Amino acid sequence: MNPTLRWKIVFIVSVILICLYGLFGLPDLPKSLAIVKSNFSKQIKLGLDLQGGTHLILQVQVQEAISQETDQTVDRLTRQLRDKNIRYDEIRRVDDTHILVRNIAPDQFSQFRDLLNDIFRTEWDSSPASGETSGYLLTMRPATIAAIQQQTMQQSLETIERRINALGLTEPTIQIIGGSQNEILVELPGEGDPTQAKAVIQAGGQLELRRVEDPTPYPSEAAALAAHNGILPPGTELVRGKAAPGQGGGENWWLLDRAPVVTGRDLRSTSESRNSNRPGTWQVNFSLSTDAARRFGPFTEQNIGRPMAIVIDHRVDSAPTINARIEDQGYIEGSFDEQSAHDLALELRSGALPASIRYLEERTVGPSLGADSIRHGVQASILSLAVVMLFMLVYYRISGANAVLALILNLVILLAALAYFGGVLTLPGIAGVILTIGMGVDSNVLVFERIREELRNGKAPASAVETGFNRAFLTIIDTHVTTVVSACFLMFATGPVRGFAITLIIGLLANIFTAIYVSKAIFAWHLGKMDRQAELSI
Repeated sequence: MNPTLRWKIVFIVSVILICLYGLFGLPDLPKSLAIVKSNFSKQIKLGLDLQGGTHLILQVQVQEAISQETDQTVDRLTRQLRDKNIRYDEIRRVDDTHILVRNIAPDQFSQFRDLLNDIFRTEWDSSPASGETSGYLLTMRPATIAAIQQQTMQQSLETIERRINALGLTEPTIQIIGGSQNEILVELPGEGDPTQAKAVIQAGGQLELRRVEDPTPYPSEAAALAAHNGILPPGTELVRGKAAPGQGGGENWWLLDRAPVVTGRDLRSTSESRNSNRPGTWQVNFSLSTDAARRFGPFTEQNIGRPMAIVIDHRVDSAPTINARIEDQGYIEGSFDEQSAHDLALELRSGALPASIRYLEERTVGPSLGADSIRHGVQASILSLAVVMLFMLVYYRISGANAVLALILNLVILLAALAYFGGVLTLPGIAGVILTIGMGVDSNVLVFERIREELRNGKAPASAVETGFNRAFLTIIDTHVTTVVSACFLMFATGPVRGFAITLIIGLLANIFTAIYVSKAIFAWHLGKMDRQAELSI
């Protein structure tokens, strides 16, 4: 045997063994037929349409993020006016995008306008307030609103993605949909309980760090109102929360500033560690963005020794004490054991939702529907493969067997690639497999017809095979590259069409290997076994 051919055969056999190992040898050692079947079912991961699972459509309440930004601006503007001794009567939020400043001292108009231009000009427009002799109305710019909406949706998408991945599900689909661009589609193959998925998505929810106006937690809303004569201080609100440590179960009410100092959009990272100052307890470390650090530093310095409320999903989770000035890094300490510190750090680390979410749609795709799809898809694939094989064997005789072997190896490589790279087989993906079979047959037909043409011209079988493959090679590459490029564009699309594109791309790349390299090696091996003057069955 030709040494070059020998190495080609060794390489092909190695590829086959690697593929079979990826399909049947992982993750458990195949000691029995049952383990082999189990490995194959674990390696070939099925999508929602085949396996069944949960389908959710979430609506992100982006208006809450805009409202938060307005509240923070009111707080920032109040502090800036106080620091610069600019006199005014009132600053209040008119609505989510407007702020009214009333009765500014006439002799300080220029200072006020300079302040707005220096700090707030990029995000807010200002104009004299209608009906006010010395008032100004700040209006959030449309570009600022759009930027907040985009950032809120992107962070919500990334946060939900991280939380869903913690479930260990196979290739969940998480993407922004809808013309309004404030809806997120979540598809969870194999997750038949929407309740669990919703609990994971909402865990940790919307995060806010707020100043505690009154450090006393009250057992009820009525008790809190009674303690303040029924009238809450301006810019504050009562928020329900957990009972303080040592008070047992139940809940408390806390009087907090309405405007949060830090929100979930400001967190960069969190982690838990032992508290060196209080042996036997744990703390939660966190770091903030640069912009948040500029706000958080002065706030913590002014409130050392006071509690700060950690508000998650509009409920006070805890109210730890501020011990020192905190810039971009700090820690939360309390009566944390290792597990509670880990849980809080995990909630924050997985990403706090910048706004709350509402479920517009939820449904469960039953496994029976997926089983029907699998059965019909497999039946279509087997039928198409059988018809193609029969045609190739009848029309091209022994050479047709060469094409059949190449097609089977093509499918093996395709499935092995899905297994190794963790790809998901969907119903559109099965359509891509069927199209791959057709492309594989087309490649073999091109080669065989070229070889026939060379044989009719009187060339010897070996020369005809070599020339036939060489002349068909460019045509095959051209058709495959064109199709792969088209499929790559489909990869950027959303929805089931991506599954079609993935299997088609893998199948076409595998087909170039099988139709050119493997098929040519089989011809070379066959010609080496027969007399050079014998007729080639093609």
